Amino acid sequence: MHDQGQTPDLDWRDGAVPVSRRFDDPYFSLAGGLAETRHVFLAGNELAARLRPGFHVAELGFGTGLNLLALAQIATTPIRFTSFEAYPMELAQMERAHAAFPELCDLSAELRAGYARHRRFRVGKVEAELVIGDARETLTGWPGAADAWFLDGFSPAKNPELWDAALMAEVAAHTAAGGSFATYTAAGHVRRALEAAGFSVTRVPGYGRKRHMSRGVKG
Repeated sequence: MHDQGQTPDLDWRDGAVPVSRRFDDPYFSLAGGLAETRHVFLAGNELAARLRPGFHVAELGFGTGLNLLALAQIATTPIRFTSFEAYPMELAQMERAHAAFPELCDLSAELRAGYARHRRFRVGKVEAELVIGDARETLTGWPGAADAWFLDGFSPAKNPELWDAALMAEVAAHTAAGGSFATYTAAGHVRRALEAAGFSVTRVPGYGRKRHMSRGVKG
C-alpha cells in the first residue's frame, strides 16, 4: 500500500512512545497522548458540538493515527477525515504505538486492518483517506475543503517545512467558510502565517506542560 513516502526511523521512549529520529520529536505527548489529542484537536475545534453528517476533518501529520482514533471515539454520525503524511508508519510500528491506548483497542484494530490494505478505510463512523507524500505538493492538488483542521506536524523548530507560510495559505484555501483549525503549537511565526492566510487566531491554554496552543476560525 504505502509505496510512496518513506517509513519513519523510530526510537521508543519507555518502550511505548515512538520518537522520530529524523525530527527528534515524539509522536504523542509523553504526559498523555490521548488526553492531549482530546484537549488540542477535539476541544480546540469544538468538535463535540459541531459534528454532523458529512462534516470533514483534515490533518497534517497522520503519525500513529491517534487523532483519527480519538475522533472516531466521539463520532456518532458519518463524517469524513483526510490526513496528509510523508512518512507512513509500518503496520508493526503502528500496532506497537497503539498498545499504549487500550481503551481504543477496537477502533485501533479497525484502523490497522484498513490501513494495511487501502488508502481509504473506515474507522467507526469515520470515512478516512490517507494521502501519502509531501503536503506542500499533495495539498495543492487536493479538491477538498475541510470544516476543521488538525495541524499536527512535528515541532515547528524541528520540522519547519510543515509550518511555512505557503503551506498555511494552502490550509486556508482548503478550509470551508467558517471552518477552524487547532494545533498544539503557539509559535509566533505559525500564528502570523495563519492570520495572514485568513484565520482569526487565538492563543489558548495548552495541554500539560505546554502553556499555550493555537486555534482559529476562517473568516
